[in-house]
Order: sequence, then structure tokens, then C-alpha cells
Amino acid sequence: EITVVIKDKYKKSQFPEIWDELRRKITDVQSELPPGANASIVFDDFGDVFGLFYALSGDGYSYRELKDYADLLKEQLLLVPGVRKITIGGDIKEVVYLEFSRANMAKLGISNEEFSEVLKSQNLVSNSGNVRVGDEYIRINPTGQLLSTQEIGELLLTGTNNSLVRIKDIATIRRAYDEVPGFYSFHNTKPALTIGISMLSGENVVAVGERLDRRLLELQTVTPVGMELDPIYNQPKIVDVSVTGFVLNVALALVIVIIVLLFFMGLRTGLIIGAILLITVAGTVWFMNFYGIDLQRISLGALIIALGMLVDNAIVVAEGMLVRIKRGEDGLKAAGEVVSATMWPLLGGTIVGILAFAAIGLSEDATGEFANSLFWVIFISLLLSWYTAVTMTPLLCVQFLKADDPDKEQTDPYSGVVFRKYRSFLSTAIHFRWVTLSVVVAMFFSAIFGFGYVKQSFFPDSNTPMFFFDMWNVEGTDIRKTRDDVLAIEEYLHTLDGVENTTSFIGAGATRFTLVYDPESTSTAYGQIIVTAKSLDDLPRLQEQVLEYTAINFPDSEPKTKPLRIGPGRDAKIEARLNGPDPVVLRELSEKVQQIMADDGGTINIKDDWRQPVKVLRPTYNEKAARQLGITRENVAKAMLTAFDGQQIGLFKDGIRLLPIIMIPPASERDDVAEIRDIYVYSPVLKDTVPIGQVVSDFNVEWADAKIKKRNRIYTITPSCDPGQGLATALFNRLKPQIDSLELPPGYFLEWGGEFEDSRDANAAISSSLPAGFLTMIIVVILLFGKVRQPLIIWLTVPLAVIGITAGLLSMNVAFGFMGLLGALSLVGLLIKNAIVLIDEIDTQIDDGKERHSAILDSSVSRMRPVMMAASTTILGMAPLLSDVFFLDMAVVIMFGLGFASVLTLIVVPVLYAIFFNIKAKI
Repeated sequence: EITVVIKDKYKKSQFPEIWDELRRKITDVQSELPPGANASIVFDDFGDVFGLFYALSGDGYSYRELKDYADLLKEQLLLVPGVRKITIGGDIKEVVYLEFSRANMAKLGISNEEFSEVLKSQNLVSNSGNVRVGDEYIRINPTGQLLSTQEIGELLLTGTNNSLVRIKDIATIRRAYDEVPGFYSFHNTKPALTIGISMLSGENVVAVGERLDRRLLELQTVTPVGMELDPIYNQPKIVDVSVTGFVLNVALALVIVIIVLLFFMGLRTGLIIGAILLITVAGTVWFMNFYGIDLQRISLGALIIALGMLVDNAIVVAEGMLVRIKRGEDGLKAAGEVVSATMWPLLGGTIVGILAFAAIGLSEDATGEFANSLFWVIFISLLLSWYTAVTMTPLLCVQFLKADDPDKEQTDPYSGVVFRKYRSFLSTAIHFRWVTLSVVVAMFFSAIFGFGYVKQSFFPDSNTPMFFFDMWNVEGTDIRKTRDDVLAIEEYLHTLDGVENTTSFIGAGATRFTLVYDPESTSTAYGQIIVTAKSLDDLPRLQEQVLEYTAINFPDSEPKTKPLRIGPGRDAKIEARLNGPDPVVLRELSEKVQQIMADDGGTINIKDDWRQPVKVLRPTYNEKAARQLGITRENVAKAMLTAFDGQQIGLFKDGIRLLPIIMIPPASERDDVAEIRDIYVYSPVLKDTVPIGQVVSDFNVEWADAKIKKRNRIYTITPSCDPGQGLATALFNRLKPQIDSLELPPGYFLEWGGEFEDSRDANAAISSSLPAGFLTMIIVVILLFGKVRQPLIIWLTVPLAVIGITAGLLSMNVAFGFMGLLGALSLVGLLIKNAIVLIDEIDTQIDDGKERHSAILDSSVSRMRPVMMAASTTILGMAPLLSDVFFLDMAVVIMFGLGFASVLTLIVVPVLYAIFFNIKAKI
């Protein structure tokens, strides 16, 4: 098996062309394969996700009856609009067994090849031609094909001395299910088939799910009594619940933002900005639909993130017009002055805010693809917010904001107690500027130090009440033993409170039913149980109980539980890939690494992906004796295959089904390995069978690797483990120095995989696009001011966000993951935007001739409300995301980072301005 991973730079539309080219290259090298090798097949549909995953079971029903109904469902459901593909899994094939005694076969001198030839000649489909009868042209179709298994018994074979013997006289003919299938599936301990349904790209999965539910309801009239179709995973319903919850969160965030606006801005101004916000959100949703951006977890989360930022521009414009109109200025004149003064700074700030999210939009790796819609929703919504701020906001302000009564005494709009306290504090901070700066720098370095105590993660687990139980028996275990063990564990699970359903798979993983589910490859020693719990709170207890039961009752197995993931990642948290030319040396190195993992004491699930070596029985082929008898290695191999597993010698046509005809000895002659010495091999020279001992001199048992893996054509073994408790970062930091210090022979090297590699690759993909984004942001800020000192002041305030980030993550005990990293990047844009508005106002007032110290104080006071309003709306608008595990770390990062940084910005920016421009404080 060769797994091909396409580079992230290629788009989905290019995949078919890539697969076609790969298929052509594979076809071209078929002639170079050794004789007897099967034709290579390219499976290019691994990316298919069957989001509707059902189990079909029924007491007393055979696999064929289950398969017949599953085929009916497939035929009918494929006609439902929006359905792309349906796959049926878990079917055990019917076969026709011809059980014969080896002694009788040897006595009669009948070979497997003769059986095969007789069956082939009798069951051959051949063209018998056509004949003209009058004006008709009639096809000739003779009888004689085998119509029942009993007819197989009537076929004649030629024995010794040309005697004829019927098959039924020397063999027992029975129709049964494959005794050793490669795969089993059970649902709630009952034999079951699985039905996976994938949907067309771009379809509304909720709508398709509803159409499928209606069709299944209609098909209940033809459902056999007692047969049940139970959902294992229902993506449309999960999406519906998730989206509904997110829509409610969006609505809640919207209400919170509007209430904040009304409270701080007054009724009229608050309603104006609230109306602008609603228009912007509606426009964003329209553009999302126009560009094919679906409503899903990421895009809806982006809307919530954007909500607070969408009012920033409108607040600045409305604030400026409110002050002017209250002073008695003409509305149209005020609108012109405010828009002309703020339009370009606001556009620059908006572009900077968008560019802060560009890293995820330009990321080419799988994580970037997963979260890509975050950037585009932010891009659309922020541009719309700027457009509505400079067009509709002044229009509504002119219409609805009224000047104060001229007879009423004019008051300073910034004479309130909060403004006066802030002005006084800022004046003191500027006077003691170096003390102020020293305190802020001390806070910054304390936060950097404290960040080392923040827990690290990549992506969180899903909040779906489901977990996986994986179990590996010793490599080489009979699949029937693995089946019995898994069924015993499944039965135990149903004795526990909180278990809703279980579905087990033996021999391989399940159909890929979620984007982040990676099915285990084929192994007779492997089994998996998908456990659906009644609630999310039950998961930790159930996982602990099933692991404890397995450890007691199946001590030789390797059990593992894992929750359903919500984002990219891998099953093993810690992986150390060892690469080199010699498999034996790699085994030894892997054992050393696993010993280091075990010695740590905080690890579980220690293993490597080559698993244990297995026993191999090696018959020693006597080439000289075999050549004299005309017996080849292939003849010997087929004789042993027939003796134990059975050999397919033909096909029996049963309607549209083709059942393999398997030639095999009775169970009594193949349950003991010692029977291998009683095998007979047909000799073309003697025209008779001879004991296998005449062509095989000895039988030896050896140990061999059941699995050997290569990565980029280099032997690679991957020891892995998971943390017993907590997150993987702390464990990785303990193990990495010890494993890195191992002395590797020349030609061998170590690579780190697992969560570390996933996080590193995702961060690297973002980091690769960061320089372009940050450079563009710097250029935009420089172009806005046409100077250097102002942009430098702005960028010096950006790192202050780490103070709030560290405080928030530590106080909330939240791990810093990939989404938290995106939140930290987005803070850059938010803080720069606030600083731009503040410094632009300072420059404007100084250019208008105001004394420089007074200009700093007056500008800071006039911009305090817009800056704090923008921060408040963003912070409170993010509050609903605190209940979502996927966005939790991002919400904490933005809320605390923006809260601390906004307050510090109102102090540090004026202080730095005074330092950079050498403005003396007035006492």
C-alpha cells in the first residue's frame, strides 16, 4: 500500500488532473512488477466524507437479507436531490464450499486444476450466435449453466484409470458465508451493515438531511419487520444544532453590542449605529451567499468576531458628528468635515484590521483550508463597515441627530467626571513619562514570563457526546479472536449508565464519516468501537471504565480511547519518526525511544506503527526433487492454500451475484497445523498426487515483520504515546531533550510528528504569509501619515496586548491553541486601528494650531469614548463564544488582550507621542 499526500499548494480543482497523471504512471510500470503480482489500483476517493452514517441491523436476518435491503435503500436514496454517493460496508460475502477429504483426493488422483476446468467449462458464458427466422433475428441461448449448488454435485470428474466420479460423491457442497472475512461490523452487539451517504459539494447539508429523512420515512412501508436503520453519525442534525446555536449567539452578540451602544452613546446615536450594524451584517450575509461561503462553525464564528469591529468606523463618524451638531453646526457641513477628516484614516485602519487576518486567508496548509472562511468573512464585513460608516452613517446622523436648544447653556461634551479623571491621570502620566513607560515595560516582560505557564494545545476536542475505543491485540491475532474480544467489550459498555449506542468495526476502521476522521488500515488484530453517550459529561467516566475493564480482562491488548476531534490533528499526540536504511536497527532504536516514554511515568498508549513481529511458517522447497516431479513452487503454494484457507476454483452465478466456489478440506483436517505434513501435491509428470514431504524438506517457524513502513522511500518507524493527563505540550517538552540526545548511527535521523508537527506546520504556513501581511500593514500606516515617528509609536503599542492575553489565559485556565494564535494576530489590527484614530486626531489638532501638550490631552479625551466603545463592543460581542470549545481560546485572547491593550493605548500612545516629539508637560 502506498499513500500519496498532495502538496498543500494545489487546489481542489487540480486534484482530478493529478490523479489521472498518477494513474497513467502507475499503469506504465505494471509490466515491471514481478510475475504473480496483482494489478495496482489507485483509490482517489479517500477525501469523500459520508456525513450521514447509518447502521442497518435486525434480529434473525442474514447478511444477504440485510444486503438486499441496503441495496434497495441505496437505489432509492441516490435519487434524492443533493446526494452524491452511497457506500455499504460490513457485508460478508456468500461462498460455495466444496469440502473434500485429502485422502480421497489423493486416492482418486484428482487435482484442483481439474475441478477448476470442469466448473469453468460448465459455467462459461459464451456467444452462441443468432439465427434468422423469417423476418426475425433470434438470439441462441443454450441451457446447461449451473442453476443451483446441487447441480455442482452432478458434475463428473475423471479419476485414476479414467474412472468417472461425481463431485457430490467425494465432496460436501454447502453454501455459507465466508468463514474468515477481512472485516466485521456490529451495532449494539448485533451483526450490521453500515450505510454512508455523502452529499454534493455546495449543497445545504441540513436541507439534504431533511429530504433524506422524508424519503426514509416513506420507505418504512417496505422495511422488513424487525430491521432497524439507526444513525451512527448524523452530520445534518449536528450542523443544524450547531448553526442554530451559533445563529442565536450571533443574535445575542448583536443585542449586546446594540445595548452597549445605547448605554454609552445615547438613544438616537445608539439606534443609528445599531441600524448601520444590522445593515452591515445583512450585507455580509448576502455577499457570503453570493460568493458561496456556507454558514458553518467557522464563518458564523467570524461574524461574531467581526460584530464588535463593525461598529468601530461608525462610532468614530457618529461621535464626530454628534459633538459638532450638539455645538450647533449645520448637519451637512458637519458630515462633510467629519467624513473628509476620518475617511482615509478609517480606511487605513480597516485595511490593517483585514490584513491582520490575512495569514489564515493566505495559508495553504490543511489548517488554513479548514479555517479559510474566517478571513473572507472578516474581509467582506470590515470593508462593508467602512463603506456604510462614510456613507449611511452621516446620512442618518443628519436626519436624526438634533442640535441642543440654543437657549440652553452650552456645555463641554467632555466635561463629565470620567473624562476629567482620565485627563488628569493622563497629564500626570505624561509628566512622569519615564516612570509610566518603565511600569508598562515591567508589565510587558512580566507577561512574557507568565506566558511560559500558559497551557498549549492545537485544536480542542468536539462537544459531540461520542468517543472512540480502539483496541489492538498482538499482531497476527486471528480476526475471529479479535471479533470475540471486541464484542465482549461492547456488551460490557451496554451495562454502563450513560451509553446510548455502540457500533464496532473489526479488521479496519469505519467509513470516513467526518473530515477529521482517519480510518485505521487493515489489520486482523484491530478493533474499534464508536460509543455514543447520552451526554458530554458521561464521556470521561465511560472512557475510564472501559479502559479499566479491558486492562483486567484483556491484559495482552493495547486499548485506547479518544474523543471526536473538531479540527485537524492526529490520533497520537507525541510521535518520534525514526528513519534509516536497516529495519533491524530501527526496531532497536524504537525500543529505546519507547523505554524513554515509559520511564517518564506520565505517558499512556506507548507503541510503534510496525507493531510486533509475527510468526511465519517457512516450508523449505526442495527444488531438485520438485523439478523431477514437475512440481513448481506455485503448485506447492496452491496446495497449502487449499489445505487451510481454501482455493477459489470457480464462480457460481446466483441471479446478479457471483459467488466464489472455494475448494477446502473439512474443518477436522485444517484445525491442526500438524496436518500440513499430510498435504498432497499434484505431479504433472506422474499424473498423480504425491505427499508434500517429497518436495518440501522441512518446515521452520521464524519471526518476521508484519508491517514495514517507508516514508519518502526511506524505512520509517514511528514510536508514539499520549499524555496520561493534561495537554501534550508539557509531556513533549520533557521527552524531546531525552530522545533528541539519543546517538543515532550514520544514515539515521529523527523527525518529530504528532501534534507538534501539525501545530508547527500550521504555524509555519501562517508565518510564511505573515511577512507580506505585516509589511503591507506597515506601508499602509506610513502612507497614512507620510512620516515615520507616528507609525513607530503605533507599532510599539501592539506588543502590549500580550499583557492582557497572558492574564486572561491564566485566570481562565484556558490553553493557547491555533485559534488563540489567530486571535492574537487579529489584535494587531484592532490595536493599530485604535492608535491610528488617536494619533490622527493629535496631528490634526496640532496642525490646526493648538498648543502641542493641550492637543495631546484634548485629542486623547475626545478619542477615549470611540476607542473604549470599540473595545467594549468587541469584547462583549465576543462573550457568546466563551461557551464554544472551538473558539474559547480565541475569545479569551481577544477579550482580555483588547481590554488591557485599549486602556494602555489611551495612556501609552500619548506618552510615547510626547517622548518622540519632545513635548514638555505642563504642570
